[in-house]
Amino acid sequence: MKKVIAIAYIVFSSIQIFAQQLQTPFEKSAGTQTATYFEAINYYKKVSKKTSAISIKTFGETDAGYPLHLVTFSPDKTFDPALWKQKKKVVILIINGIHAGEPDGIDASMMLARDLATGKIKAPENVVIAFIPILNIGGALNRNSFSRVNQEGPERYGFRGNAQNLNINRDFTKSDTKNAQAFAAIFHYMEPHILMDNHVSDGADYQHTMTLLSSQHSKLGGPVGAFLHNTFEPALYKSMEAKNWPMCPYVNFETANPDKGWVAFYDPPRYSSGYAALFNTIGFVPETHMLKPFKQRVAATYRLMQSLIEESSKHAATVIKTKKEATQQLLGQTSFPLSWKVDSSRNDIIQFKGYAAAYKPSDVTGKQRLYYDRTKPFEKEVKYFNFYQPNFMVTAPSAYIIPQGWHKVIHLLQLNKVEMKRLAKDTVINVETYRIQDYKSYPRPYESHHKNTDIVTSKKIERIQFLKGDWLIDCNQPAKRYLVEMLEPMGDDSFFAWNYFDAILQQHEGYSEYRWEDVAARYVAEHPELQKQLEEKKKVDEKFAASASAQLNFIYKNSPYYEPQHLRYPVYRLVR
Repeated sequence: MKKVIAIAYIVFSSIQIFAQQLQTPFEKSAGTQTATYFEAINYYKKVSKKTSAISIKTFGETDAGYPLHLVTFSPDKTFDPALWKQKKKVVILIINGIHAGEPDGIDASMMLARDLATGKIKAPENVVIAFIPILNIGGALNRNSFSRVNQEGPERYGFRGNAQNLNINRDFTKSDTKNAQAFAAIFHYMEPHILMDNHVSDGADYQHTMTLLSSQHSKLGGPVGAFLHNTFEPALYKSMEAKNWPMCPYVNFETANPDKGWVAFYDPPRYSSGYAALFNTIGFVPETHMLKPFKQRVAATYRLMQSLIEESSKHAATVIKTKKEATQQLLGQTSFPLSWKVDSSRNDIIQFKGYAAAYKPSDVTGKQRLYYDRTKPFEKEVKYFNFYQPNFMVTAPSAYIIPQGWHKVIHLLQLNKVEMKRLAKDTVINVETYRIQDYKSYPRPYESHHKNTDIVTSKKIERIQFLKGDWLIDCNQPAKRYLVEMLEPMGDDSFFAWNYFDAILQQHEGYSEYRWEDVAARYVAEHPELQKQLEEKKKVDEKFAASASAQLNFIYKNSPYYEPQHLRYPVYRLVR
């Protein structure tokens, strides 16, 4: 018995010594400093030398010139995703520093990886945990003390924009950044069941240190959405309550009102949680409260990741089963929503711990200003409108065909593991085509794009000549939902919405009216049905009837002289 006690003491002592040798910059500074990019990477390398349960891989290159690192902790020291599937392990992927000025997850993950490796935290055998130490490397290298004016610490931190000054948290589908492209490679390598993307909030003041945004369960849908809403989310909240870190859902400061309730954050695929949902992966975005001390925020982030590991282990069989079932159901699904609206007839009830809001004269302007009175805390039940319903539906084709010239889109599809094959020879195929009838574009750039919205299309069947090497994409594959939401032009974050096909909006050929007058007259004479359409339109449209140019253009656009590519969406639907 004494021998057993002695061995246990030696093991405990070695763990303590190991942990002391591996203090993070956050711990060394008593919670006032966050690790730099180089400190974080070197720290993980140092930890990995102490244990064979941690693997470090690099993927691609980011806009800052450095690769993304993936740090994986596997209790049984297996690092092959195929083996994880065989052994029925839940795979968790954690993103840190996507906004490098919000570093809570960076430091919490360093400590958690160490504590898992040393055995300070017992790691369940049925869970694999992987960390991206810092996704926004360019932002992390751009350190300052002023850009997060609403945030309490640390003393220095990174910047929100990356090396291209882009917000990577809006880049998961358009993938303008090399960072997002490297992330996609990691995501499809890992095939995670759960994705966590650590952040710090802005907005109102309240008592909670930790708030949580999840993949919208209605949008996630199927068995995964039901499991998330009915079982997994409640388990996380209960676990954090037991750890004395009571959470509430992300306080959407644009709509939050404790008296009337607030609407759950809407996460289209440009965001991490919305992107994850396209592949039946549950996404979580923790948002610690900006006005809580940095040390407190890091502690809450650590505990939430710990809770995530614990609950993933407890519910491992269901996590794995529901993702598999959802993927199978997806293959048989024919109708897909492309946009959503809140269902105001349904809501959950949450417990919210807030502070009374009031107004007083501003010391700066003398005008009335909002403030939160921390001497007047309150706790109350709040309506949480956490249900969405489809706003626009589309029927998926059996396949899409994309001409090979649209290589940027092809590259992104390949990056997301879409199965495609090339046409072996020139072929004429009957396909369903879209024509862009109307659209609006943002007047000012948003993430370097003038995004297209309010898109109106028409459809018809046409015989199109495709060339050898053009791409045929069968929809009957696990990436089906991703394909539909990215290739249907009306999708919230489709490639058309993000301007990848804007070249078709420009007309390249035209006519001189004096020349077209003679050609148009001959063409109308040879095609009396068009003459009839022209006369009917003049009867119902006074402005058209009064414009010679409009009438000439009408004839032109209904003749073979008009270029077929103008406004014809270059992704073709094969409908069997």
